[in-house]
Amino acid sequence: MFDSLHSKMKNAFNLIRGKSVITKKELDDALRQVRMALLEADVNFKVAKEFCDSVAQKALGEDVLKCLTPDKQIIKIVNEELTKVMGENSEDLKLNAAPPAIIMLVGLQGSGKTTTSVKLAKYIKKEFKKSSLLVPADVYRPAAIEQLKTLGNQNNIEVFDSNPKQDPVKIVKEAKKLAENKGIPVMIIDTAGRLQIDKELMKELSLINKKFTPQEILLIADAMTGQEAVNVATGFLETLPLTGLILTKLDGDARGGAALSMKKVTGVPIKFIGVGEKGDALEVFHPDRMASRILGMGDVLTLIEKATENFDLEESKKLEQKFKKNEFSFDDFLSQLKMIKKMGSFSSILGMIPGMGELTKKVNDDDANKEMKKVEAIILSMTKKERRNSDIINGSRRQRIALGSGTRIEDVNQLLKQFTQMKQMMKKINSMGMGNLMKSFRNFRF
Repeated sequence: MFDSLHSKMKNAFNLIRGKSVITKKELDDALRQVRMALLEADVNFKVAKEFCDSVAQKALGEDVLKCLTPDKQIIKIVNEELTKVMGENSEDLKLNAAPPAIIMLVGLQGSGKTTTSVKLAKYIKKEFKKSSLLVPADVYRPAAIEQLKTLGNQNNIEVFDSNPKQDPVKIVKEAKKLAENKGIPVMIIDTAGRLQIDKELMKELSLINKKFTPQEILLIADAMTGQEAVNVATGFLETLPLTGLILTKLDGDARGGAALSMKKVTGVPIKFIGVGEKGDALEVFHPDRMASRILGMGDVLTLIEKATENFDLEESKKLEQKFKKNEFSFDDFLSQLKMIKKMGSFSSILGMIPGMGELTKKVNDDDANKEMKKVEAIILSMTKKERRNSDIINGSRRQRIALGSGTRIEDVNQLLKQFTQMKQMMKKINSMGMGNLMKSFRNFRF
C-alpha cells in the first residue's frame, strides 16, 4: 500500500535524518522532494502545496531546527499534517434510524460497488450485530444483479429478488417494504454505475435519494484512478449529499493521491478502504494509522486488532504452556498458520510492523501462499502420531509423506529442520506475548 510514495518520502527524509543541526536550506530541499513525491502520487496540486507550506511554517515557527532531534520533530510534524489532510479521526456508519436504515452505494461502473456492498453487510453484521438486505438496483447491467445474488448466497446475506425489467425506484420501494415486514434493520442499495457521470444517472440517483432519504450515501471510488477519483467525488457531490467515501483497490498499485486528496478537496470523510477481494477485506479508515503506514512507521494498532480477532485467547494460553514444556506439535503449528492466514496477506502484515515496510517489496504474496499450501499439504500427509511427535519421522516415513503431499523429500526434510529450529527458539522464550509470537513467525522461513 503506497509503496512508491513511502519510498520517495523516505528518500526525502534521508536528507535530514540523523542530523543534530538542520539548516533552513536542508529543510527546504527535503520538503521540495516531499512535494514532488506527493505530486507524483497524484495528490491534488493545491493540497500538496498547502501541506508543505504548513509543515515548513510549523518547523520554523516552533524552532524545531534548533532542538536536539530536529529530524524526528520534522517527521512528527509531517505525520500530524498527513493525518489532518486525511481527516484526523475515523468515522463509522450512522445507523441509528427507524429500521430499515438505508445505505445507498453510488459510483462509476467498475469501482467495486457490488463486491463492496457484500463486504459492508459483513462488517455491519460483525460490528453492529445487525443483518442487512442487499438490494440490486442496477437494471442496466443484468450481470450485476446476478453477481450480487451469488455473492449474497455465498455469504449468507439476504438479497432482494429484483430483475432487469423493473424500475430502480420501484425495486427500492418493494425492498424497503420487505425489510420492514421481515424486521431487517439495514438495507444496502447497489445502484447503477456508468463509465462516466451523466445526467440520466444522476437524475435516477437523485430521485432515489429524495424518495427514501438514506442515512448514508457512500461513494465507492477506485483508488487506482488517483486524482480522477477526486474529480468523480466532486461530480457526485454536485447532485448528492454524500456522507462518506469508500476507497477500493488500495491493496493494488495505488499511488495514494485519492486518499490524500479526497477529504481536503471534497470535505467528505473516507469511512472505509477496500484492501482485497475477500469478503472481510474492508477496513475502517483511520487517518492517523494511514499516515504512519505512508511514513513507514507501521500500523501496530490495526495489527493488534487483526491478531485479536483471529487469535483465540484460550488457545494462546494453551500454546504458551506447550512452548514452556516443549510440547509444541505440527498440529499446533498448522493451527497457528491458519490463524495467520486469516489476518491477511504476508505483505500487508509486514507493512503494519514498524521498520518492516521495505520488506513488503521483496515479498511475493502468490509465492508465499503457494509455499504455505505446500507446508499444509506436508503436515496433513503425516499421521496423527507423526504430527504429535516429529522425532519418529524416519527416512521411509519422509518418503511416504512426500508422495502423499505431492512434494519432494527435500521439502519434507527442510520443513522438519526448520520446525526443530523453531521449537528450539521458542523454548528460549519465557513469556509469549503477541509481539513475541509475531516476531517468532516473522523470523521463520518456509
